[in-house]
Amino acid sequence: MTTAAFRSPHTSAAARRAAPRPPAAAKPGPSHAAKLNWLRAGVLGANDGIISTAGLVVGVAGATTALGPILTAGIAGLVAGAVSMALGEYVSVSSQRDAERALIARERVRLAQDPEAELAQLAGIYRDKGASAATALAVASELTAHDPIAAHLDAQLRLDPDDLTNPSHAALSSGLSFTAGAVLPILAVVLTPAAIRIPVTFVAVILALAVAGGASAALGSSGHMRAVARLVLGGAAAMVVTYGVGSLLGSTGLGI
Repeated sequence: MTTAAFRSPHTSAAARRAAPRPPAAAKPGPSHAAKLNWLRAGVLGANDGIISTAGLVVGVAGATTALGPILTAGIAGLVAGAVSMALGEYVSVSSQRDAERALIARERVRLAQDPEAELAQLAGIYRDKGASAATALAVASELTAHDPIAAHLDAQLRLDPDDLTNPSHAALSSGLSFTAGAVLPILAVVLTPAAIRIPVTFVAVILALAVAGGASAALGSSGHMRAVARLVLGGAAAMVVTYGVGSLLGSTGLGI
């Protein structure tokens, strides 16, 4: 029996209601999932930029009050961190996209080799979701007739072959957000007098991390206070430790 034989000439109203609408021929822009991916990379990049650069400049400031070494360390950390974040995100998302493409290729082979078994499998997915056997088969048949690969990828893998993850977008978002986050502690250290440099930087970083933690909680739909507290405490601990190390090295003559 061929795939076409599964199609019912008179699809029921229930089947028409249960069937997902075919995707539009042209998409106006990135999907919601793609936008969330950019935002996720951006928030993580900003968090890392704030914490790592703050720890670096505060540590150097603990060893010396000279502005040159502090600024040099901050800028070097910014550049190295932004490149590292962007490259890491690109490699990670590229690996994810390669895996998605492999799954799509495998599904195409299966559809070409045994379309009847694939149709039965798709109908089974809709039966498991609560549709009757007749409705499930009608839905699977209609979707298979429209676009078999899209129907199977959506039902089985939650993938859209036309909207895979984009490593370039994720890398750009991560690198730029790291840079934006790193600029804050550098400016706080550079623009304040030596006498109040550390406390001003500490407060500025804590406030920035609170904002970033709130954004992270909003993206993940998690507890706001817990996300903020986790990030703020982690950033504060990093600055205290690095400042202590810098002060120790400076007092022993091993600092800058």
